[in-house]
Amino acid sequence: MSEDYEVVIIGAGMSGLGMAARLKEAGRHAFTVLEKAASVGGTWRENTYPGAACDVRSHLYWYSFGEQPDWSHIYAGQPEILRNLERFTEAHGLGEYIRFGTEVTQASWSSGEGVWVLHTARGEEVRARVLVAAWGQLNRPAPARVEGVDTFTGVQVHTARWPEDLDVTGKRVACIGSAASAVQLVPAIAPATERLTVFQRSPNYLIARQDRVLTDEERASLLAEPDRYQAMRDAMYHERDGWVVALSNDANPVRGEFLRAARELLEAQVPDEGLRKVLTPGYAFGCKRVLISDDYYPALGRDNVELVTEPITRIEPEGIRTADGRLHDVDVIVHATGFEPLDRTGGVDVVGRDLRSLREVWKEGPQAYLGMAVNGFPNMFMLYGPNTNVGHHSILFMVECQIAYVLQALEALDAVPSGRVDVDPEVQGRYNEELQRKLADTAFSAGCASWYKTQDGKVVNNWPSSIEEYRERTAVFVPQDYALE
Repeated sequence: MSEDYEVVIIGAGMSGLGMAARLKEAGRHAFTVLEKAASVGGTWRENTYPGAACDVRSHLYWYSFGEQPDWSHIYAGQPEILRNLERFTEAHGLGEYIRFGTEVTQASWSSGEGVWVLHTARGEEVRARVLVAAWGQLNRPAPARVEGVDTFTGVQVHTARWPEDLDVTGKRVACIGSAASAVQLVPAIAPATERLTVFQRSPNYLIARQDRVLTDEERASLLAEPDRYQAMRDAMYHERDGWVVALSNDANPVRGEFLRAARELLEAQVPDEGLRKVLTPGYAFGCKRVLISDDYYPALGRDNVELVTEPITRIEPEGIRTADGRLHDVDVIVHATGFEPLDRTGGVDVVGRDLRSLREVWKEGPQAYLGMAVNGFPNMFMLYGPNTNVGHHSILFMVECQIAYVLQALEALDAVPSGRVDVDPEVQGRYNEELQRKLADTAFSAGCASWYKTQDGKVVNNWPSSIEEYRERTAVFVPQDYALE
């Protein structure tokens, strides 16, 4: 038996929930959301490590429609974001549309019927006129690939799979990695550990977070004056969209100001000259993700914390061996090593027209038209797809552009007799050529190694311009860009 829907959304994270709410708002109720877990939240459900928080200001990290949350901090922590997503799901009545514990293993396009046929791990079959992939970019943890990793006799975890009962109090802990999750985790656990050893492969640019608790008066005032709330949000939006020039290759005042802020923070918080030297990046600002923290540098200066820059050679039963021959005895190893950014299939075997596998099509790196549509995969759209990540702003604004575009695509499909659209390969090709030319002028393409790129240096994660430019590019669904059958 199979079930038929107009739209099937894979994933009940922020993108999937936003898409579901807007479909319902548009009067399109013939949809379902397939979620492999038992609850909503996506990355905010899965990343529960100590200190987990958003690095975008709270009042920008939310949908532009519906009720705005009553944020408690300038930067929200994971528990608060997850609670607000649960409230959003309830407020928009989305629970009845979500099928939890439903992991999609394969999605195949049936040319004969003009539908997507989805198979789940439980043996179910679900059919959809339109498939919306909302599984995001960063959802498949990538533990450190080190010799002997399976020989360690202590506890090993990835930050995205933090056990609820893990207590590091009085333990000797190793943190492999020093980037986005590490700068949150290290200050959160350092005071409790007997010893914390942080293994750094390369330093990062760091700027101050300047987080604080919002007062009761501030919160009450914002909620009581929606126009003021919106005006504040609009001002933040435009200010931050102007920050995109800091990620260009050109010298400009904005870029110079960020570089100055990063340098001054390092000098102010790291008095030890030797430590300051190994924390100073030797690559272009923005080539790797720029991090924000008020307490990472001070945590590294604690007596019980050591920063190790010697390369790891192998993991042994008792701990971690580095290239200088030293064995670092530890009880717990935390892999703060990020995700598999080049696998954008969400763990799903996606098969399009003529039995083309999406993994095979993307073997040299993922690409799409406007980050949403891939030739040979009709009636399929991605949210937060290739080249739609931003380094200066909230990803939700990009996602909302995509949601609006998909809604227009559905209207266009209503007018097509067979109900099929497939992006023109030449349109997709020209778009990506233009995209790569623009990316070549950004810091993302500078000479460092980062999760933004493939091994041959092609940037497949990031958008090169402002969100306003992306909004303009996606404002209108152009039927001429697609083969309408």
